Amino acid sequence: MKKMAFSMAFIFLLIWALPQSVEAARLLIPGGQVIGMALEDQSVSVAGFDEKLGAAAKSAGLQTGDQILKVNDTPITCPEDIRLALSKSDGSVALTVRRGQRQRQIRFCPAATEKGPKLGVYLKRGITGIGTVTWYDPQSGKFGALGHGVNTPAGKLLQLEKGNVYDTQVVSVKKGCIGQPGQLMGTISGSQMVGAIRKNVQQGVFGTMENKFRLEPMPTAENGQIREGSATIYSTVEGCVPREYSVEILKIYPSASQSGRNMLLKVTDPALLATTGGIVQGMSGSPIIQDGKLIGAVTHVLVNDPTTGYGIFIENMLDAAA
Repeated sequence: MKKMAFSMAFIFLLIWALPQSVEAARLLIPGGQVIGMALEDQSVSVAGFDEKLGAAAKSAGLQTGDQILKVNDTPITCPEDIRLALSKSDGSVALTVRRGQRQRQIRFCPAATEKGPKLGVYLKRGITGIGTVTWYDPQSGKFGALGHGVNTPAGKLLQLEKGNVYDTQVVSVKKGCIGQPGQLMGTISGSQMVGAIRKNVQQGVFGTMENKFRLEPMPTAENGQIREGSATIYSTVEGCVPREYSVEILKIYPSASQSGRNMLLKVTDPALLATTGGIVQGMSGSPIIQDGKLIGAVTHVLVNDPTTGYGIFIENMLDAAA
């Protein structure tokens, strides 16, 4: 009787002493699905032009994608700022915009309407685009995507105010080649959002969303369990269903914890190479599987070799999501 009690106490202490192993072995669903993302901050940019009212702005040199920083001397953080600044103008305006890494000033006379002067442009806040989900937690509804943060046109990490997730399908692929990264072209499948983005950090985009995933949950790998050699990734390069493709992990960089460059990998799958040429924009976040475990996500492509790119450890993504 005493021996049985001792054994039970020993088992209890053993379980209590191993919380890290239990946490490392938690089950997550690998993603691979492409999603549409709309991330809002305090930036306002040009999404398009009204055919009539936007003629003056377009002729003056304003372009789709320009971020409007100021109207005359008024700083712009939302579309309402633009309306108020235009109501105070004397017939002409000077727009300070950011295009890529540079700022420039554009002067013109806005279109006169019954409701006051109008730039004649369609505006959007923040950044929209597509990316790939890395993991989904069926217990909490949380997800992680991209494996790297979303940057502003100025190259700085976008300071997220709110973000939405939408169902998306891939409609075409721009194949990558040496010196020119390829790209997935996607379209939103519906107007209803299917999730919310809560966090945008160096290690990825994180939030909650509906469970739309087809794969079975699998354990995650600790950094030390990842090895050089064969692995697979899940990616969607056509429609909305992810497929499994073979890759080779060429090198591991255990100390590069913040860069999203923990692994150097090469695409070896003939079908993926034929379709995309390797790693293309939009594939960031594709989950990497090795030895039956989720080990990380694809993050970057080498411009001079589209078959090769980098990946981030899954532990680093999970630490950032916490």
